Amino acid sequence: MLVAGLLGVPAAPAYAQKAQGTRAALDPALVAGRGATVPFVEQEAETAATNGTVIGPDRTAYTLPAEASGRAAVRLTPGQWVEFTLPRAANAITVRYSIPDAPTGGGITAPLAVEAGPVTRTMMLTSQYSWLYNQYPFTNDPHADLLHPDWWITECACVPAATTPAPVLTKPFRPGHFYDEQRLRLGRTLRAGDRVRLTASAGAAWTVIDLLDSELVGPPHVELLAANVLLFGADPTGRRDSVAAFEKAIAFARKARLKVYAPPGTYQVNRHLIVDEVTIVGAGNWYTVIKGREVALPAPAPDGSVHTGVGFYGRSAAEGGSRNVHLAGFAIEGDVRERIDTDQVNAIGGALSDSTIDGLYLHHTKVGLWFDGPMSNVRVTGNIIVDQIADGLNFHTGVTDSLVRNNLIRNTGDDALAMWSEKTANARNTFDRNTIQTPTLANGIAIYGGTDITVSRNLVADPIREGSGIHAGSRFGAEPFAGQLRITDNTTVRAGTYELNWNIGLGAIWFYALDRNIDADIQVVGDHFLDNTYNAIMLVADWPVKDLYAITNVNFKDVRVDGAGTSVLSARVAGGATFENVDARNVGAVGVNNCGTFHFTPAGSEFAVTDRGGNDGGWLAPWMLPNTITCDDRPPVVPPPPPAIW
Repeated sequence: MLVAGLLGVPAAPAYAQKAQGTRAALDPALVAGRGATVPFVEQEAETAATNGTVIGPDRTAYTLPAEASGRAAVRLTPGQWVEFTLPRAANAITVRYSIPDAPTGGGITAPLAVEAGPVTRTMMLTSQYSWLYNQYPFTNDPHADLLHPDWWITECACVPAATTPAPVLTKPFRPGHFYDEQRLRLGRTLRAGDRVRLTASAGAAWTVIDLLDSELVGPPHVELLAANVLLFGADPTGRRDSVAAFEKAIAFARKARLKVYAPPGTYQVNRHLIVDEVTIVGAGNWYTVIKGREVALPAPAPDGSVHTGVGFYGRSAAEGGSRNVHLAGFAIEGDVRERIDTDQVNAIGGALSDSTIDGLYLHHTKVGLWFDGPMSNVRVTGNIIVDQIADGLNFHTGVTDSLVRNNLIRNTGDDALAMWSEKTANARNTFDRNTIQTPTLANGIAIYGGTDITVSRNLVADPIREGSGIHAGSRFGAEPFAGQLRITDNTTVRAGTYELNWNIGLGAIWFYALDRNIDADIQVVGDHFLDNTYNAIMLVADWPVKDLYAITNVNFKDVRVDGAGTSVLSARVAGGATFENVDARNVGAVGVNNCGTFHFTPAGSEFAVTDRGGNDGGWLAPWMLPNTITCDDRPPVVPPPPPAIW
């Protein structure tokens, strides 16, 4: 599948790197006050010095540039390098990269030389946690036949099992999830202006470098009055399993009303640690690493899991859940290499009420944090959640009065942040000031039903496949939206992907009626939709239910649209929305693409567009109101110029 109109853009970088680095490949001035405040500076490889080859920008699915931050990266062959000039002092780096898969799947390893000032170090790269193929829920086998041969395949416009002769399947089919990242402490502090050079080795035919994060890591945190896991037999070298030692320390700390402290080291933990009424702190997520293998269970667990692995879990809601759990200052390194939806192999799980999760680094688990309610009052703040095989965080079933703020989520295999009101509604929750980059499937932020939900001041960049920057959907059996859904002061960039099932482009913000009407009070205020691949705003009902369900009472105010490959608004549903002070520029096609429910009645579209004034840029022309049919099912894409200060 090719994104029409986007393949002819020049191979120059989309956004120039400023001296202070970028934020999601944007000038930081464009996103002031939005997204997470992080301890590092992010720099894009495509704007660094290199003797390699810049690949991209390109948004064509299943390609390396499309999954890169800013949709561009640098490809190195053995011996080639890319060199970053540090904007601030740093003693640690994170490299986001891709190397090839093994011919039969499963990944390879290859060293990367790191020259940091006068110091040369080696970073060992791996593709063991990347490279998925085929149809959902994907496979590690590049030579696999279709997982679902009865599914519609957009690329060949056929149902293979019902086609004679059967089409030839190009293998590997739909490769993706190409990137991974590694962290490295440099052993010395470099100054602003010093250079970090990354040189590819002969261990891989090619190495793609996407970005570098550089950070000045402080000294390790020390807790003197605590249950130190070393005193209970934990092994900080990672050679011996430390599960029993952690469990003893947790039990002692609860009785003595102390914290549990894990000093610097790597601790092997190969199954869940059940936590309740306890505080566990590390020396900082660069120093204390809780790491485990994925372990096959001898028989499936009652919840359907066939594996276990490292993770901190509250008791299940059916057992009363856990309370007063506080986790801070350590890393959780998992070993999840394939997606098995029944597996509970998440970094944080269960029900955790009146709890806090702060300052963790979550890597290579299935989902960073999956909460199964009912539960209430959890605060998730200041974490880094990267390279997950599925979601970054999901509030699932009856999570209330909870907050997710100031987290970085990058390279998830499904929704980066989600609230899913399955069976029991989530209520009064907030996603605020998070940064989301390159979810390889689905959405940056997804809200599936719920009451009085707020999504505010987030930065969402580069969703890759079948999703949007921000999504609200009545789907997956979710309870209805009720009360008010507030989507305020967020910024999306390069959002709105291609929907394989419908064969159309989505919007940077996407409302979808599948299971029922969406009729709560929805306020979209102060949001900025930048460099939209297709539409900025999309409201749609699935075709089989388009005459059953509508989307109403959606109100847009003080919104800016800077660049849309197709339209500002695409409506493929009955209902209506209001627009006030919505300014747009660099729109590729007609401003309003109003198809309604495709009945094309003499009375006009079934979707009403209400102009409340102040809508600048000529996108909301008078002849389009209130419900003029302007339907172009698949308008040509006109790539917009890079966004700029308004």
